[in-house]
Amino acid sequence: MLGWALTFLVVALIAALFGFGGIAGASAGIAQILFFIFVVLFVIAMIVRAFKGRPPV
Repeated sequence: MLGWALTFLVVALIAALFGFGGIAGASAGIAQILFFIFVVLFVIAMIVRAFKGRPPV
């Protein structure tokens, strides 16, 4: 998912460079949303991992 966020960020930067404001804004918005979803899922995974712990050997 982080890869998709980076892809949309690159698309936004390239579109902004060539002057396509609408496409750049939309791509930047999508990249931002995907990035925050990735961060939330990462934090949830870390919390679950902390509470679950390692199984005994």
